[in-house]
Amino acid sequence: MLLNKRLTGYANLVLRRGRVHRREFLKAVLDKALRSADHLVVTGDITNLALDSEFDDARQMLDAAARSVEITVVPGNHDIYLPSVFRERRFPRFFGQFLQSDLPQFALDLPTGPYPCVKLRGSVAIIALSSGVPRPPFVSAGYVGKAQLAALELVLQHPEVARRMPVVLIHHPPVDERIRLVQLRDGLVDGPALHRALDPLARGLVLFGHLHVRWRSRQLTRAGALDVVCASGAALDHPDPAVRAGFNAYEIDEEGGLAGIEAQVLDASGRAFQRTAIAERGVSV
Repeated sequence: MLLNKRLTGYANLVLRRGRVHRREFLKAVLDKALRSADHLVVTGDITNLALDSEFDDARQMLDAAARSVEITVVPGNHDIYLPSVFRERRFPRFFGQFLQSDLPQFALDLPTGPYPCVKLRGSVAIIALSSGVPRPPFVSAGYVGKAQLAALELVLQHPEVARRMPVVLIHHPPVDERIRLVQLRDGLVDGPALHRALDPLARGLVLFGHLHVRWRSRQLTRAGALDVVCASGAALDHPDPAVRAGFNAYEIDEEGGLAGIEAQVLDASGRAFQRTAIAERGVSV
């Protein structure tokens, strides 16, 4: 039975999302990514309605992928669709194995899992944050929270993180030029506070999803600038290459420098991939 927010979500799925999501596209994107990636990051919305059947299916796919590459996940608003999903800690129950932190002393015991989750890999420090919280119908905004932001500040000061390139994962947009009312409905409510927490960084990547359109921008900090990049969905059938199924690829050198960013986008036939530049949206202060 579909109740409360799931009713509106189900209507959305039938009328719009279900029409453009293709399982065969998702499989093709995963197969292609696994052949070229060292680490796979998933920035949320792994499910549509946070049903157990969806979680089971996603877990099976990620388990299979994890035989080839390491995986890190963060929850999206669709993964924390109802207060009951939040209370029952469904996201960490299914995906906790992908959240084994190298600095567990900083992780909070959140209903969405142990965040911040930090993985120290070569010249990179992957820092996963949770912004998924249950919201009423027609609201999909996210929230990091003061406790998690305080933990993030401590993580960034840790010497093992400070000497590496930070790659921050979050679902909701950390850079948002839309009016405040729209941000409160569909953005990251405490985005300015996240910006302040990241302000000491001289370099870094901030990767997110939610908007499902590939674009990149630069966020200025007092010490330098961060590259902020939005991913689209891995299963979307859409005429716009900035939206259509694919994945973003990031190359980071041994010194922690960002050597390249590109998108691998499934073509309209669904049989081949095209290397595509990600459109830039300027600089955010």
